[in-house]
Amino acid sequence: MAGAGEAVRTLGRARNQYHIPYLVAAGATAAMIALGTMTLGEGSPLAVFLFDYAESSFFRSVYPFTIQNVMYVMTAFGLADLWVRWRATKRERDYMKLELLPEDDSSVLKIEQLGPIRRRVAELDTHEDAFLPRLIDLSVLQLITSKSLDQTVAIFTSTLELMSHRVDLAYQTMRFLVWFIPTTGFIGTVVGISISLEGMKDAQNIAFDKVTAGLAVAFYTTIIALVLSAVLVLLQNIVQRAEELTLNRAADYCLKNLINRVYTGK
Repeated sequence: MAGAGEAVRTLGRARNQYHIPYLVAAGATAAMIALGTMTLGEGSPLAVFLFDYAESSFFRSVYPFTIQNVMYVMTAFGLADLWVRWRATKRERDYMKLELLPEDDSSVLKIEQLGPIRRRVAELDTHEDAFLPRLIDLSVLQLITSKSLDQTVAIFTSTLELMSHRVDLAYQTMRFLVWFIPTTGFIGTVVGISISLEGMKDAQNIAFDKVTAGLAVAFYTTIIALVLSAVLVLLQNIVQRAEELTLNRAADYCLKNLINRVYTGK
């Protein structure tokens, strides 16, 4: 029981630390940009490619606010959001280890035995949207009040559908970032081409430095945007699949060890 109590306290502390990954992501991105700027030096090929850090850059006067750096910040927030979802998925797996329900093959639950189960779930310091505790709490409450398996199954199914929809909504921010980063890269392409055309407006005196600087912005921002968005899409699919599998396992656990074990006397 001491181990279970410590697990509960750990889950509660983790629930109150959602904002930390975003702060860490912002700080790490700023540190990466500052370190890269100081290490690579102004005008070096890598500095131009990664940060658009050059004397001839269109954004030189407002550095470090370049298109590449904006994309890094957005990517960092996307990674932080995925980390939050991954940690939430891990906590859901930890709830399964608490053995909130009887798991042997011979136990049968009577209505009067459900009260202690609900009280134990209520003692957990969990988020209100936690999969397994929420499913157990609503199912037990319905069984106690109605003593009807049919009504309990209906409530269980509706709750499961709502949770599935909530999981899908949780990735709306990621979908926006996956769209926003390539769009920013495309904006960089348009800006770069505009800079190049500005350098070629005088056919007798073409500003080749402006032309090359504009083409660098156009191509580099596109390459970086495509790479960053590809990484985010891959990680989003991995994390979302893990979370959806965890929800399915929680539902299966509740069906097998609660609803299918209850004897209502009817």
